[in-house]
Amino acid sequence: MKTLIVIDMQKDFIDGALGTKEAVNIVPAVKKKIKEYLDRGDEVIFTQDTHAENYLDTSEGKKLPIVHCIKGTDGWKIPEDIDVRSCLHIDKPTFGWTGWRDMNFDEIELVGLCTDICVVSNALILKATFPETKITVDASCCAGVTPESHNSALSTMKMCQINVIEE
Repeated sequence: MKTLIVIDMQKDFIDGALGTKEAVNIVPAVKKKIKEYLDRGDEVIFTQDTHAENYLDTSEGKKLPIVHCIKGTDGWKIPEDIDVRSCLHIDKPTFGWTGWRDMNFDEIELVGLCTDICVVSNALILKATFPETKITVDASCCAGVTPESHNSALSTMKMCQINVIEE
């Protein structure tokens, strides 16, 4: 079984506090990819960047002082037009989630936001945890903080033997 991991496709990263036009532009491709996986009966997992009200007091908040993805707020939510039916949801309090080690995967594909922060962090954690598992990132379903940092993250993942599908 293949597993699609959808990283942080939340309103604050799409068109909210930290949104970009590139993030808005990938939404249709991400929705199509999710549908393909669900229609085949494959697994889809969503991560959600999840912060508390004291975000600005955290180490991350001091380096990125933009309030975003506060649990329960509109910006924390996944847009209603993205199909999340019967999918596992993971609240992750920081860039990469270390709970992957408690799961099993045959093959993994990652999509989402932001390529240069949370996608690359999770891809590298997954590769280190499951070195023999095929891991792929679809660049057309990812967006970074900037196009340049998006491309740098893709290069980093390629160097770490993660398959990158490029347009």
